[in-house]
Amino acid sequence: MKFVTFKTSQGNRLGLVDGSQVIDVNAAAPQVPSDLRAALRAGIDLVAVAKELMGKEAGHRVPLAGITYAPLIPEPGKTICLGLNYYDHAAEGGRDKPVYPWFFLRSSTSLLAHQETAILPKVSERFDYEAEVAVVIGKNTGKHVTQDQALSYVFGYSVFNDMSVRDYQKKTPQWTIGKNFDRTGGFGPVLVSADELPPGAEGLRIQSRLNGQVMQDANTKDMIWNVAETIALLTECMTLEPGDVLIMGTPAGVGQARNPPVWMKHGDKVEIEVENIGLLVNTIGAEG
Repeated sequence: MKFVTFKTSQGNRLGLVDGSQVIDVNAAAPQVPSDLRAALRAGIDLVAVAKELMGKEAGHRVPLAGITYAPLIPEPGKTICLGLNYYDHAAEGGRDKPVYPWFFLRSSTSLLAHQETAILPKVSERFDYEAEVAVVIGKNTGKHVTQDQALSYVFGYSVFNDMSVRDYQKKTPQWTIGKNFDRTGGFGPVLVSADELPPGAEGLRIQSRLNGQVMQDANTKDMIWNVAETIALLTECMTLEPGDVLIMGTPAGVGQARNPPVWMKHGDKVEIEVENIGLLVNTIGAEG
């Protein structure tokens, strides 16, 4: 099943994609909250609800082509990102394989939706793209989840562009500041339920394109730490909750590693595509 979050005059709504239409889930099934994170936290079986709704031809539908997207989860409880999680990306940065994932967090104000304009900051021209897979947690993990158990806690997968302000990222040993400028984390357009994808979304082609030119082209099987391993490691430390998001790192080909470097500019179009999940498109606009 494919889910979206879209904007209306009544606020953000959880939608179910059915061909060329989107079903407003809460309008069609009032027991389901209109917010994806709230629906997951309430323990709603969204796949079962979706199967029931797709068998009906009643109202509460709008054209998919006409919706205005919001970030899939506008305010995740936690957005946990991995740095250096592909062998080739670590190598292009002059690093060996890390002995432990380089985790960092993103704030909700850094997120933006499919088709929205990302903000090129006034204070930097070193604005870079990063194609990544997003993992949405579907239920409370508790602590110390094993790798064998880990994927049972995943509700689905989406696409993420971890746009990075590289000079600010390098101002300190902690990457947080360069990864949290407003509207720099593209998230969407759809969330594909885990049952429709290979376990851990492994073996999928992942690609970024800048103004139509392929910049990154890899496969999710090349991650250093896969989704199950990542969940197991994180739950040594913390409980993952419904609606938390894991961003799984980027492969080689980023702009800062090129000679000369390639930075995104005002007016550029950046596309991130993950096989069988979706195509995330954003344009770049100058701040102010």
